[in-house]
Amino acid sequence: MTDTAAPAGTGTRIRLGANYAKLWTASVISNLGDGVGQIAYPWLASAVTRNPVLIALIAVAQRLPWLVFTLPAGVITDRVDRRKIMVAMDVARTVVTVAVALAVVGQSSRLPGPDEIAGGLDVATNPTLYTILVVAALLLGFAEVLRDNSAQTILPAIVAPEGLERANGRLWGAEMVANSFAGPPLGSLLIGILFALPFFFDAGTFAVAAGLVFLVTGDFRSHKDGTQGSVQWRKEIGEGFGWLWRHPLLRPMAIILGLLNGLGMVTFATFVLFAQEVLGVDAFIFAIIGTGGAIGGIIGSFAAPKISAKLGSGTSLYITLVASAVTSLVIGVSSFWVVAWVMFTLSTFAAVLWNVITVSLRQTIIPDRLLGRVNSVYRFFGWGMIPIGLGIGGVVVSVAETVTTRTMALRMPWLIAAIAYTILFFYAAPRLTTDKIETARAEGVAAKHAASDEAASSAEPADG
Repeated sequence: MTDTAAPAGTGTRIRLGANYAKLWTASVISNLGDGVGQIAYPWLASAVTRNPVLIALIAVAQRLPWLVFTLPAGVITDRVDRRKIMVAMDVARTVVTVAVALAVVGQSSRLPGPDEIAGGLDVATNPTLYTILVVAALLLGFAEVLRDNSAQTILPAIVAPEGLERANGRLWGAEMVANSFAGPPLGSLLIGILFALPFFFDAGTFAVAAGLVFLVTGDFRSHKDGTQGSVQWRKEIGEGFGWLWRHPLLRPMAIILGLLNGLGMVTFATFVLFAQEVLGVDAFIFAIIGTGGAIGGIIGSFAAPKISAKLGSGTSLYITLVASAVTSLVIGVSSFWVVAWVMFTLSTFAAVLWNVITVSLRQTIIPDRLLGRVNSVYRFFGWGMIPIGLGIGGVVVSVAETVTTRTMALRMPWLIAAIAYTILFFYAAPRLTTDKIETARAEGVAAKHAASDEAASSAEPADG
């Protein structure tokens, strides 16, 4: 990657640089493995149990660390070299994923084939493999929290503030291709060869990503004064929490993101069962549905800065809220996978539009010494709702089954989410205006330039 970014209002072009290229490549490779895992893990889960609550609990285990570990992860991110954290977590994910692959090999004689699963075969729960899946999901979740928080907070040390939207957009565009376009079809192909093969592949991508991030040069530790060990964790977490809670824009934005993610997970919790039993798809078509999200994400990643400039950042965020309601309703009443594919295209386009605007905004306005902690508090609100939403989604289907058909029960999360998204729009609209967002962005850029100038002047030798 040798792309450049132009600061607003100048003709100067800023190179994203070699370190960005390594980070970008590592992200693409690990996301290819994640895309393979998007097919492998749900399909394996549906081969281990058909109980909607147990299916949802696997996803809850993976996302629970976002609720319980996000705040401590922020302190760690601000204390430890962020590059070293990313490398360590990718190595840990390699080990855990290899363990899952070996467990699948050991239990292969007790697993139904992929085609049998797609046909809705009613299988008895495999307690051994189910337990391994839950534990692995939990461990991978803890590693993901620390790794992702470090990845977001390391980028402002690599890319200038004026280049962050473009850098994030290109990063997410490439990630989307790997994660949702290339990875899932490859995962369905690997499953057809050997059930354990996609897990071995996923582990390999984590290992390669760890090696690439290891090659990134520089010191990415926030604290420079050597006193970080003397400050209590509770005080550091409180400082980050207080900074975000007092911010008039980031506080409602974090709350809104949490509700968006929670509602999304209500529908995602049992989506593999919805796809198999309502849409009637096999592993390959299940993967193809995910390519709709990839296409929407790619378009969104490149178009987001232009849309934000044309419509205004606030109006652009409204698109995400409206799209979430409309696409959930349409999927909930449909029985055709092509319709779901189109809706995923639209919803992911809108989600990436939200991400490019809000993540770049956070990276711009949060002081570097607080970036890890404030980012983790933001994600505590934004991602902490994910396991709660997953749990609710599984319970909704399980309860609905007692009063209606299995098909209608699997539709119910989508219909409930559509109504809730509509209500959320009316809460968000007055709080996420373009004026509020752009004012905060301008103040953040000015503060970062002032801090940079102060650091540069303090480094100059005294004139004697």
